Amino acid sequence: MLLGPSGSGKSTLLNILGGLDHATRGTAWFREMELTAMTDRQLTRYRRDHVGFVFQFYNLVASLTARENVELVTDIAMDPMPAAEALSLVGLDARLDHFPAQLSGGEQQRVAIARAIAKRPEVLLCDEPTGALDSRTGVAVLSALEAVNARFGTTILVITHNADIERMAHRVIRFQDGRVIDIARNPDRVAAEGIRW
Repeated sequence: MLLGPSGSGKSTLLNILGGLDHATRGTAWFREMELTAMTDRQLTRYRRDHVGFVFQFYNLVASLTARENVELVTDIAMDPMPAAEALSLVGLDARLDHFPAQLSGGEQQRVAIARAIAKRPEVLLCDEPTGALDSRTGVAVLSALEAVNARFGTTILVITHNADIERMAHRVIRFQDGRVIDIARNPDRVAAEGIRW
């Protein structure tokens, strides 16, 4: 969990860890790979093979069904899960052939999560995934992330302004003025259903 005020460096770190931006100084590693030493081509391969992204705005293709939006990723992944399986994991078994306009905001965000996890990423980077959602649909999205972590062991980094969500996290990293000011383990985690808005 990444917490801190706007402009404190959370999204910058997420973008560096996701291979979207280059660090101006320092180093970042993923396993034995030094991300900060990679070329753009190497970062593209790293993103394709290891990272999934979920953003506050769902970025779904309006003319494609939920299944087809997920298949955009499965067509290029090395060992993807079937789109229907990814959508089932986030509770959308009955919505496979619906278009984004036929889905609620929470359902659209869960399609975005299914799309991100369909390639079986080792790391899932989420930038305000519940920021535009009400409490009920936000909890549904957090439950989907919880299920992905439990089933696949996926490392999930979540940026949020909702400090109560930190109660779900294994580890909480706090930012201020472009710096990490605290890293704390969370010994008493709660399930998504226990989160308050």
